[in-house]
Amino acid sequence: MAVGLGLVERVMLTTLTTVPCCTFFFINVTMLFTLRSKHVFRETSRYILLYNLLFADTAQMALSQLLYILSICRIMLTYPVCGTLVMLANLINEVSPLTLVVMSLERYVAVCYPLRHAAIITIRNTAVAIIVIWAFCSLNVLVRIILLLNFPFQDLESLQMNSFCSTLIMFLVPVSAQYDKAYICFLFISAGMAVISSYVGVIVAARSASTDKASAHKARNTLLLHLVQLGFSLLSTMHNPLLIAISKIVTRIVLVRIQNVFYVFIIILPRCLSALIYGLRDQTIRPVLVYYLCCRLKLSVAPTKADVSS
Repeated sequence: MAVGLGLVERVMLTTLTTVPCCTFFFINVTMLFTLRSKHVFRETSRYILLYNLLFADTAQMALSQLLYILSICRIMLTYPVCGTLVMLANLINEVSPLTLVVMSLERYVAVCYPLRHAAIITIRNTAVAIIVIWAFCSLNVLVRIILLLNFPFQDLESLQMNSFCSTLIMFLVPVSAQYDKAYICFLFISAGMAVISSYVGVIVAARSASTDKASAHKARNTLLLHLVQLGFSLLSTMHNPLLIAISKIVTRIVLVRIQNVFYVFIIILPRCLSALIYGLRDQTIRPVLVYYLCCRLKLSVAPTKADVSS
């Protein structure tokens, strides 16, 4: 990433990317702490799902920044170390869209089946859903590892890499890249259809006289935000193909600068959206989040359900 750049420009680019990342990381970690600080957050399914989403986003942000710093400092890794980091990043990156699907279904049940919501969306069922999400993503990573092992590492003189660690570099065999494209298409088409179906179901339910109009309107807006978040997740997976296309029409130095801009706005910023969206919109979370963001300073906030003691 840093090839062709002078020391001063590398320092400037590192600063311009690391400062936003640290800011967003602080917000996300504060949000994670907030979601564990009150009993109402720990015992409500949608907040548990939000915690899982935020945890994945925060871990992905930290891993992305680690790989970025390694490349900007021109540090070469070995294939085993790079492979471990890339596979971990793949695992965490795929948790987010699947969690958004479950969160959308939870809102759909809350609006369309309000009397059965408490029986369907239980803490136990939520935990099972989260376990299934992580297990499914782990299975996908296992497939990637098996494909990667087809590469003849024994023919290499050394396991030391000659380029910077990235997802693209670890596509050592053509079938890995083909599998990645197929899996991403399947994942996001399925997730998109699930979120859109939930949105349509909520709109249809909102026209029913027996449905709480305010609740349906709020759920509809939440599902729209989930769709936007899913779009940003899809955009982050298109980060590498976009750079490949751009690399054919610009010089290497310009490509590196564009890559840094893409990194902040496509990789880092979307990882903070969940904390900002829920932190500002949710009346239960907002006062508690602001309280912790301001380092527990005394603030005049209206009491909410979040004031339930932990």
